[in-house]
Amino acid sequence: MRQMETRRMCPHCRAFITTHDRVCPYCNEKVGPKAIDRRNPGEILGGLIPQAQFTTIVILVINFGLFIATVLYSMKGGNGSAFLGIDPQTLFNFGAKYPPYIRAGQWWRLVTAGFLHGGVLHILMNSWVLFDVGAQVEEIYGTSRLLVIYFASTVAGFYLSTLWSRAISVGASAALMGLIGAMIALSMHHRSAMTTAIRGTYIRWVVYILLIGLLPGIGIDNAAHIGGLAAGFGVAYAAGLPSAVPSAREQVWRVAAWVCVAVTAFSFFEMFLWLTRGSGAQF
Repeated sequence: MRQMETRRMCPHCRAFITTHDRVCPYCNEKVGPKAIDRRNPGEILGGLIPQAQFTTIVILVINFGLFIATVLYSMKGGNGSAFLGIDPQTLFNFGAKYPPYIRAGQWWRLVTAGFLHGGVLHILMNSWVLFDVGAQVEEIYGTSRLLVIYFASTVAGFYLSTLWSRAISVGASAALMGLIGAMIALSMHHRSAMTTAIRGTYIRWVVYILLIGLLPGIGIDNAAHIGGLAAGFGVAYAAGLPSAVPSAREQVWRVAAWVCVAVTAFSFFEMFLWLTRGSGAQF
Protein backbone atom coordinates (compact mmCIF):
# COMPACT_ATOMS: atom_id res chain seq x y z
CA MET A 1 0.00 0.00 0.00
CA ARG A 2 1.36 3.45 -0.90
CA GLN A 3 1.97 5.68 2.10
CA MET A 4 -0.09 8.87 2.10
CA GLU A 5 1.85 12.12 1.61
CA THR A 6 1.80 14.61 4.45
CA ARG A 7 0.71 18.08 3.48
CA ARG A 8 2.02 21.40 4.78
CA MET A 9 1.71 25.09 3.99
CA CYS A 10 4.03 27.00 1.66
CA PRO A 11 5.65 29.78 3.77
CA HIS A 12 5.50 32.19 0.82
CA CYS A 13 1.98 31.93 -0.62
CA ARG A 14 0.41 29.70 2.11
CA ALA A 15 -0.91 27.21 -0.45
CA PHE A 16 -1.03 23.58 0.67
CA ILE A 17 1.80 21.48 -0.77
CA THR A 18 3.34 18.09 0.07
CA THR A 19 6.37 17.53 2.27
CA HIS A 20 8.24 16.24 -0.80
CA ASP A 21 7.93 19.52 -2.71
CA ARG A 22 11.12 21.56 -2.82
CA VAL A 23 9.60 24.21 -5.13
CA CYS A 24 6.05 25.41 -4.54
CA PRO A 25 3.95 24.53 -7.60
CA TYR A 26 1.78 27.61 -7.01
CA CYS A 27 4.26 30.46 -6.46
CA ASN A 28 7.46 28.76 -7.75
CA GLU A 29 9.40 29.73 -4.63
CA LYS A 30 11.91 27.33 -3.08
CA VAL A 31 10.78 25.67 0.12
CA GLY A 32 12.74 23.57 2.57
CA PRO A 33 11.92 21.48 5.62
CA LYS A 34 9.25 22.80 7.92
CA ALA A 35 10.27 26.01 9.61
CA ILE A 36 9.42 24.67 13.06
CA ASP A 37 12.40 24.34 15.39
CA ARG A 38 13.05 20.61 15.75
CA ARG A 39 12.18 18.97 19.06
CA ASN A 40 11.14 15.35 18.57
CA PRO A 41 9.62 14.09 15.33
CA GLY A 42 5.94 13.37 15.13
CA GLU A 43 3.02 14.50 17.20
CA ILE A 44 3.09 15.09 20.97
CA LEU A 45 1.02 13.07 23.47
CA GLY A 46 -0.07 10.63 20.80
CA GLY A 47 -1.27 13.36 18.45
CA LEU A 48 -3.19 15.36 21.06
CA ILE A 49 -0.90 18.37 20.51
CA PRO A 50 0.24 19.00 16.90
CA GLN A 51 3.98 19.64 16.59
CA ALA A 52 3.38 23.00 14.91
CA GLN A 53 1.38 24.25 17.90
CA PHE A 54 3.55 23.05 20.79
CA THR A 55 4.79 26.45 21.99
CA THR A 56 1.36 28.02 21.50
CA ILE A 57 -0.18 25.30 23.68
CA VAL A 58 2.48 25.83 26.36
CA ILE A 59 1.64 29.55 26.51
CA LEU A 60 -2.06 28.71 26.76
CA VAL A 61 -1.39 26.32 29.65
CA ILE A 62 0.61 28.97 31.51
CA ASN A 63 -2.18 31.51 31.02
CA PHE A 64 -4.85 29.12 32.31
CA GLY A 65 -2.66 28.02 35.23
CA LEU A 66 -2.22 31.61 36.35
CA PHE A 67 -5.91 32.29 35.83
CA ILE A 68 -6.85 29.41 38.13
CA ALA A 69 -4.31 30.62 40.70
CA THR A 70 -5.70 34.16 40.67
CA VAL A 71 -9.29 32.89 40.90
CA LEU A 72 -8.47 30.80 43.99
CA TYR A 73 -6.51 33.65 45.55
CA SER A 74 -9.34 36.09 44.89
CA MET A 75 -11.92 33.68 46.34
CA LYS A 76 -9.77 33.25 49.44
CA GLY A 77 -9.90 37.01 49.81
CA GLY A 78 -13.70 36.96 49.84
CA ASN A 79 -14.53 37.46 46.14
CA GLY A 80 -17.27 34.90 45.53
CA SER A 81 -17.58 35.79 41.85
CA ALA A 82 -13.84 35.64 41.09
CA PHE A 83 -14.39 33.27 38.17
CA LEU A 84 -16.30 35.98 36.33
CA GLY A 85 -14.22 38.90 37.51
CA ILE A 86 -11.00 38.89 39.54
CA ASP A 87 -10.60 41.80 41.94
CA PRO A 88 -7.95 44.42 41.04
CA GLN A 89 -5.98 43.87 44.25
CA THR A 90 -5.40 40.22 43.33
CA LEU A 91 -4.27 41.16 39.83
CA PHE A 92 -1.94 43.77 41.33
CA ASN A 93 -0.46 41.18 43.72
CA PHE A 94 0.14 38.75 40.84
CA GLY A 95 2.01 41.30 38.74
CA ALA A 96 -0.47 43.41 36.79
CA LYS A 97 0.76 46.53 35.02
CA TYR A 98 0.59 49.43 37.42
CA PRO A 99 2.69 52.47 36.42
CA PRO A 100 3.64 53.81 39.90
CA TYR A 101 5.26 50.50 40.85
CA ILE A 102 6.83 49.97 37.42
CA ARG A 103 8.44 53.40 37.68
CA ALA A 104 9.59 52.47 41.18
CA GLY A 105 11.59 49.55 39.74
CA GLN A 106 9.15 46.66 39.30
CA TRP A 107 9.87 46.39 35.57
CA TRP A 108 8.94 42.70 35.66
CA ARG A 109 5.27 43.73 35.68
CA LEU A 110 5.68 44.57 31.97
CA VAL A 111 6.12 40.81 31.43
CA THR A 112 3.85 39.20 34.02
CA ALA A 113 0.87 41.43 33.14
CA GLY A 114 0.68 39.72 29.76
CA PHE A 115 -0.08 36.34 31.34
CA LEU A 116 -2.90 37.49 33.63
CA HIS A 117 -6.61 37.86 32.84
CA GLY A 118 -9.48 39.61 34.55
CA GLY A 119 -12.17 36.96 34.16
CA VAL A 120 -13.29 33.86 32.33
CA LEU A 121 -14.60 35.73 29.26
CA HIS A 122 -11.35 37.66 29.03
CA ILE A 123 -9.15 34.57 29.00
CA LEU A 124 -11.45 32.60 26.69
CA MET A 125 -11.49 35.35 24.07
CA ASN A 126 -7.73 35.79 24.20
CA SER A 127 -7.15 32.02 24.15
CA TRP A 128 -9.31 31.65 21.04
CA VAL A 129 -7.24 34.26 19.20
CA LEU A 130 -3.95 32.85 20.51
CA PHE A 131 -4.81 29.31 19.45
CA ASP A 132 -5.71 30.56 15.97
CA VAL A 133 -3.07 33.20 15.19
CA GLY A 134 -0.35 31.79 17.44
CA ALA A 135 -0.38 28.46 15.64
CA GLN A 136 -0.08 30.23 12.28
CA VAL A 137 2.85 32.37 13.44
CA GLU A 138 4.56 29.35 14.99
CA GLU A 139 4.22 27.31 11.79
CA ILE A 140 5.41 30.12 9.53
CA TYR A 141 8.10 31.82 11.64
CA GLY A 142 9.22 28.94 13.85
CA THR A 143 9.41 28.65 17.61
CA SER A 144 12.35 31.02 18.18
CA ARG A 145 10.81 33.93 16.31
CA LEU A 146 7.40 33.28 17.87
CA LEU A 147 8.88 33.56 21.37
CA VAL A 148 10.75 36.78 20.57
CA ILE A 149 7.68 38.31 18.90
CA TYR A 150 5.44 37.34 21.80
CA PHE A 151 7.85 38.67 24.43
CA ALA A 152 8.66 41.93 22.64
CA SER A 153 5.00 42.64 21.95
CA THR A 154 4.03 42.06 25.58
CA VAL A 155 6.75 44.34 26.95
CA ALA A 156 6.29 47.06 24.33
CA GLY A 157 2.52 46.99 24.71
CA PHE A 158 2.53 47.40 28.48
CA TYR A 159 5.35 49.93 28.33
CA LEU A 160 3.30 52.17 26.04
CA SER A 161 0.30 51.55 28.29
CA THR A 162 2.39 52.65 31.29
CA LEU A 163 3.22 55.91 29.52
CA TRP A 164 -0.39 56.41 28.47
CA SER A 165 -2.43 55.57 31.57
CA ARG A 166 -2.09 55.06 35.32
CA ALA A 167 -4.77 52.36 35.29
CA ILE A 168 -4.09 48.75 36.22
CA SER A 169 -3.99 46.50 33.15
CA VAL A 170 -3.60 42.80 32.29
CA GLY A 171 -4.09 40.44 29.37
CA ALA A 172 -2.43 38.61 26.50
CA SER A 173 -3.93 40.95 23.91
CA ALA A 174 -0.76 43.05 23.59
CA ALA A 175 1.10 39.91 22.52
CA LEU A 176 -1.82 38.83 20.32
CA MET A 177 -1.71 42.15 18.50
CA GLY A 178 2.00 41.47 18.02
CA LEU A 179 1.20 38.14 16.40
CA ILE A 180 -1.27 39.89 14.12
CA GLY A 181 1.45 42.41 13.30
CA ALA A 182 3.75 39.50 12.40
CA MET A 183 1.20 38.19 9.92
CA ILE A 184 0.87 41.65 8.37
CA ALA A 185 4.68 41.79 8.12
CA LEU A 186 4.62 38.46 6.29
CA SER A 187 2.29 39.92 3.68
CA MET A 188 4.64 42.88 3.21
CA HIS A 189 7.67 40.66 2.69
CA HIS A 190 6.05 38.17 0.31
CA ARG A 191 3.56 39.83 -1.98
CA SER A 192 1.03 37.66 -3.78
CA ALA A 193 -2.73 37.44 -4.13
CA MET A 194 -2.80 35.15 -1.10
CA THR A 195 -0.73 37.44 1.14
CA THR A 196 -2.74 40.45 0.00
CA ALA A 197 -5.86 38.67 1.26
CA ILE A 198 -4.05 37.83 4.51
CA ARG A 199 -3.04 41.47 4.96
CA GLY A 200 -6.59 42.66 4.37
CA THR A 201 -8.01 40.17 6.87
CA TYR A 202 -5.62 41.08 9.67
CA ILE A 203 -5.79 44.81 9.07
CA ARG A 204 -9.57 44.51 9.48
CA TRP A 205 -8.95 42.64 12.75
CA VAL A 206 -6.77 45.53 13.94
CA VAL A 207 -9.39 48.12 13.02
CA TYR A 208 -12.18 46.17 14.73
CA ILE A 209 -10.14 45.64 17.91
CA LEU A 210 -9.10 49.28 18.17
CA LEU A 211 -12.64 50.50 17.48
CA ILE A 212 -14.05 48.22 20.18
CA GLY A 213 -11.42 49.63 22.51
CA LEU A 214 -12.85 53.10 21.97
CA LEU A 215 -16.29 52.14 23.25
CA PRO A 216 -17.04 53.67 26.65
CA GLY A 217 -17.28 51.48 29.73
CA ILE A 218 -15.40 48.47 28.32
CA GLY A 219 -11.97 49.31 29.74
CA ILE A 220 -9.89 47.92 26.88
CA ASP A 221 -6.23 49.01 26.87
CA ASN A 222 -5.74 50.32 23.34
CA ALA A 223 -2.30 51.68 24.17
CA ALA A 224 -1.11 48.14 24.92
CA HIS A 225 -2.71 46.97 21.68
CA ILE A 226 -0.93 49.60 19.61
CA GLY A 227 2.42 49.01 21.30
CA GLY A 228 2.13 45.25 20.85
CA LEU A 229 1.11 45.59 17.19
CA ALA A 230 4.05 47.85 16.40
CA ALA A 231 6.57 45.62 18.18
CA GLY A 232 5.27 42.42 16.58
CA PHE A 233 5.34 43.93 13.12
CA GLY A 234 8.84 45.37 13.63
CA VAL A 235 10.38 42.17 15.00
CA ALA A 236 8.77 39.96 12.36
CA TYR A 237 9.69 42.29 9.50
CA ALA A 238 13.32 42.39 10.67
CA ALA A 239 13.42 38.64 11.34
CA GLY A 240 11.98 37.38 8.07
CA LEU A 241 11.25 33.69 7.64
CA PRO A 242 13.52 30.97 9.05
CA SER A 243 16.14 29.49 6.79
CA ALA A 244 15.82 25.84 5.83
CA VAL A 245 19.51 25.29 6.61
CA PRO A 246 21.44 26.05 9.84
CA SER A 247 23.12 29.45 9.86
CA ALA A 248 24.57 32.04 12.22
CA ARG A 249 21.44 34.13 11.70
CA GLU A 250 19.21 31.30 12.90
CA GLN A 251 21.48 30.77 15.91
CA VAL A 252 21.05 34.43 16.85
CA TRP A 253 17.27 34.02 16.92
CA ARG A 254 17.54 30.86 19.01
CA VAL A 255 19.73 32.68 21.53
CA ALA A 256 17.31 35.64 21.53
CA ALA A 257 14.43 33.25 22.23
CA TRP A 258 16.25 31.71 25.19
CA VAL A 259 16.99 35.18 26.54
CA CYS A 260 13.25 36.00 26.33
CA VAL A 261 12.39 32.76 28.16
CA ALA A 262 15.00 33.50 30.85
CA VAL A 263 13.75 37.06 31.41
CA THR A 264 10.16 35.79 31.57
CA ALA A 265 11.12 33.12 34.13
CA PHE A 266 12.98 35.73 36.20
CA SER A 267 9.94 38.03 36.03
CA PHE A 268 7.72 35.27 37.41
CA PHE A 269 10.29 34.64 40.15
CA GLU A 270 10.15 38.33 41.10
CA MET A 271 6.35 38.14 41.07
CA PHE A 272 6.48 35.10 43.36
CA LEU A 273 8.75 36.93 45.81
CA TRP A 274 6.44 39.94 45.78
CA LEU A 275 3.38 37.76 46.31
CA THR A 276 4.85 35.74 49.18
CA ARG A 277 6.45 38.65 51.02
CA GLY A 278 2.99 39.62 52.24
CA SER A 279 3.80 43.30 51.96
CA GLY A 280 0.10 44.23 51.98
CA ALA A 281 0.80 47.03 49.52
CA GLN A 282 -2.28 48.64 48.05
CA PHE A 283 -2.38 50.04 44.54
